[in-house]
Amino acid sequence: MPTAKQLTVGVENRPGMLGEVGSALGAKKVNILAFMATVTDNRGTIRMVVDKPAAAKRVFAEHRWETTEEEVLKVTLPDEPGSLGRIAHRLREASVNIQYAYGGLGPSARRVNAYLGVSDLKVALIAVR
Repeated sequence: MPTAKQLTVGVENRPGMLGEVGSALGAKKVNILAFMATVTDNRGTIRMVVDKPAAAKRVFAEHRWETTEEEVLKVTLPDEPGSLGRIAHRLREASVNIQYAYGGLGPSARRVNAYLGVSDLKVALIAVR
């Protein structure tokens, strides 16, 4: 299974902030492949996978948005009942904890990519083969 570069962006929690991030990326022709946005302690956090991580990081730096980068597990799942459960079970059997997960478009309409932040990426890569 492959991995993906995930960018995590810390932003102010206010109306329109997600739109600002999306528009700033779009202006530089960076496509968002998957994302999730949350708020904790009145601070916005956006985790995302994009097609051009280096360009996205430059956009975030220009706007002075806090950014971190990490590798996450990328699993392409068939569009069928139980597919996420099977992968999660294999990770559990390998004692890998899923810390968060979100989905995005897969390579076809019949597939979806799941991006998993896991406790042990090396073990997870072996477990989901």
